[in-house]
Amino acid sequence: MKLANKTALITGGNSGIGLATARLFVAEGARVAITGRDKARLDAAVEELGPNALGIVADATDVAATEAAVVRAVAQFGKLDIVFANAGISASTPVGGTSLEVFESVLKTNITAVFFTVQAAAPHLNDGASIILNGSVISVLGNPGYAAYAASKAGVRAMARVMASELSPRNIRVNVVSPGGTSTPIWNRAAPTPDAVTALEARISQAIPLGRFGKPEEVAKTVLFLASDDASNIQGAEIFVDGGATASPAGAPIFRG
Repeated sequence: MKLANKTALITGGNSGIGLATARLFVAEGARVAITGRDKARLDAAVEELGPNALGIVADATDVAATEAAVVRAVAQFGKLDIVFANAGISASTPVGGTSLEVFESVLKTNITAVFFTVQAAAPHLNDGASIILNGSVISVLGNPGYAAYAASKAGVRAMARVMASELSPRNIRVNVVSPGGTSTPIWNRAAPTPDAVTALEARISQAIPLGRFGKPEEVAKTVLFLASDDASNIQGAEIFVDGGATASPAGAPIFRG
């Protein structure tokens, strides 16, 4: 098993990519602490994951709650070997139609909270640990209406590189996984019904060279790679899991004859 005797912390681990990653980590031998705001969903996730999982109610934007969650995880399972700063939100923030409150809420969750998650974890990390931050293709695609989200995810990339420099003396690796369109609850606000989700995925898939949305499990496997010794010489990198949307957009179905 790739993560035998390892301890991991995953923020936003009660659904979507976070939960898929927690499942994979446990299957690979890790002890996993997951955080989230919804106790019922956390409890359900822990029941599914089994005895090597711990659920901790904590809002990622609450620095004190995050620090307390790290301390509790370490008390339960021991010092951390892996941190997956996964928690994030999306919101429409078009020029001319965005309030300061909405804009700042995206930045607070997607970048400020990520920094303070890593800061809270750093004293409790074993040397040689792995930190993975969750980015997004939106940081480079220029999607209309997503200025705050795009800025936050570009900031995650830049911040990861700084953290990699700072933590390299401890052989702690810091990398970014950047999903493309992936079937997770983050789309619920834009597509509130199953039919709307199907239509949204079909439309966006036309701009993805592989012609489909990704699965949370596909992102989780990349996180597992970065967390494991298989990625022992990968530092400050960003891996896109996006079906080619950023690397070869001209290959998308919409451009085919």
